[in-house]
Amino acid sequence: MAPDTPTALTRKSFMSDQEVRWCPGCGDYAILAALQRTLPKLGVRPENTVFVSGIGCSSRFPYYMNTYGFHTIHGRAPAVATGVKLANPDLDVWVITGDGDGLSIGGNHLLHALRRNVDLQILLFNNRVYGLTKGQYSPTSLLGQHGPSTPLGSVDYPVHPLPFALGAGARFVARAIDTVQKPLMEIYERAYRNKGASLVEILQNCPVFNDGAFTDVAAKDVASDRQLWAVHGQPLVFGKNRDKGLRMRRDGCGIEVVTIGEGGVSMDEVLVHDETNLGLASLLAHLGPPDAPMVFGVLYCNPAPTYEHQALAQNELARQRYGEADLDALLRSGHTWTVSGNEDG
Repeated sequence: MAPDTPTALTRKSFMSDQEVRWCPGCGDYAILAALQRTLPKLGVRPENTVFVSGIGCSSRFPYYMNTYGFHTIHGRAPAVATGVKLANPDLDVWVITGDGDGLSIGGNHLLHALRRNVDLQILLFNNRVYGLTKGQYSPTSLLGQHGPSTPLGSVDYPVHPLPFALGAGARFVARAIDTVQKPLMEIYERAYRNKGASLVEILQNCPVFNDGAFTDVAAKDVASDRQLWAVHGQPLVFGKNRDKGLRMRRDGCGIEVVTIGEGGVSMDEVLVHDETNLGLASLLAHLGPPDAPMVFGVLYCNPAPTYEHQALAQNELARQRYGEADLDALLRSGHTWTVSGNEDG
């Protein structure tokens, strides 16, 4: 432990001396504050924590954390973070990215970090726009969205982050929103406790270039009917009176919204959330207004051995089998060398 590290940590322990500079009203402020409040409760240490970001408004994050950090290049944060975790698996490594940084130029790197199950907490801020470069449409922008690069409206179909993550083989997938702080902090904790790649999509408003991107979900007058917070082992219900729920369609093809008590619908017909069920998670990840609520919380959690654990175990096996490697001796041994075959076939 560093001699100047306080015994009892608070939010202030994780606040750097840099002035936080995002646009007034940006949802990033709330996301940052929630994480700075959460980390002391997890018992983590600033000197053992690393934040890695790419390029974008969200990627200023490492400057505002009193931890180690890397502000890397566009889309490459998952690759750099993977290197950090392999070099020192004892570090707590967080990846901060956005819908543009993570799903456009960085889509390939994000996919491989998820499928490899590297022990990273990946926070993907989704505001459905490129904010840093002044409002161009992003991979998650809706069809028809107007902006500097699409004055007549986008003709691209959007990427949906959670189905993407599940399709890539992610073992932990969750969704939160910047305006609902307590559940956001709980999801941070769940993501941290998960051993493996944790993908958290955080809906976030850009008041300058895409204000109201999630009004149909986040507005106070519709939130109770448009947000369903899933809890493992609990019925998937929502609504102001908690009288709406999700059940499997009679034909077995998807999920439908029902009103409990109407048309003979009972609570027994409502689906119970099972966060270990990949099929259910996939169905929930696709839901959203106007036909259904958007589902928040942990949609899927099914841990598996981490990439760094398996890779380092393989390295140790090689040392036991062949002895310590000496790259310098190999390079000085002559102009050519022979690579032996795999003894295991």
